[in-house]
Amino acid sequence: MESDGMWSIGELAGQAGVTVKTVRFYSDRGLLPEAARSAGGHRRYGPEALDRLRLIRSLRTLDLPVPDVGRVLEREEALGEALEDVLAGQLRELGTRLAALRWREAALHLLRDCAPEERPERLHLLGSVTAPPSTAAPARFWRSWLPVRLPARLASAIVEKSIPQPPEDPTPAQVLAFARLHALLTGIPRPDADYCQPAAHRPELGYDLGVLYDGLTEAASLAAQALRARRSPHEGEALDCFVDAHARARGLRDTPAFRHRLGHQLAADPYIERYWQLHAELSGADPNLGAAHDWLRAALDTQATRTVGRLRCCP
Repeated sequence: MESDGMWSIGELAGQAGVTVKTVRFYSDRGLLPEAARSAGGHRRYGPEALDRLRLIRSLRTLDLPVPDVGRVLEREEALGEALEDVLAGQLRELGTRLAALRWREAALHLLRDCAPEERPERLHLLGSVTAPPSTAAPARFWRSWLPVRLPARLASAIVEKSIPQPPEDPTPAQVLAFARLHALLTGIPRPDADYCQPAAHRPELGYDLGVLYDGLTEAASLAAQALRARRSPHEGEALDCFVDAHARARGLRDTPAFRHRLGHQLAADPYIERYWQLHAELSGADPNLGAAHDWLRAALDTQATRTVGRLRCCP
């Protein structure tokens, strides 16, 4: 350092253990302001530049991009807060990149470990899915499938429960399930949402959809508890709630005759059944809405069978 307390660019570089090119790079981008210029126009730096340069290098060792480093330095008076914001963003970005790598790794295992004749189909399926995958396709399907008359709060809750969240560390089987789900929802010809809608969505039948789906949501929750406990479909609170939702939505009473008719009306749809099957393969053992609905339909069928049997036994 010369008598005026200033360093040349070379002296600052030597003090910091970096190259002159590095100092010039950060200076040119405004991260390392020069204190003055010599008579010959050369850059001059004060002692504070060394601390600033060391801080820049520390931030860069965290792989922070230069623009993010600049944002931290602009708020040097609140360095901790600024750094926390930038690091939070970097952690989110890194998490996304790691998730993408895990999905790609699982996809590679899926292709490597399958039979050669299966590879063309699986490669085609995987080629249409991003890594990590987007849930936009199932979200679009359910929002178009649900009737516009359904209250917004219920629609949002159903959509949220119906969309499988891709696991952060998927197995090859889960990657395949998601790829097949995506193909199901985006295949050509793409299925019309009206194709698999239940009769209750038809306006002319006059269902109160708010009452119906409020009740179905509660019934599904009760059925899910029975599924977790590995209880077979049976009469009880869950079934009563399920039937009551259908009856009240039509302004009717829950009677044996109504239950008998309802059992015939609730036919399974292969497309929706396939969706929930893939949803379960992707999401794991916790019962989804489809599994709960199947359990409730089976409970209704079981009750109907028993009722018929009792009637036959009566003189």
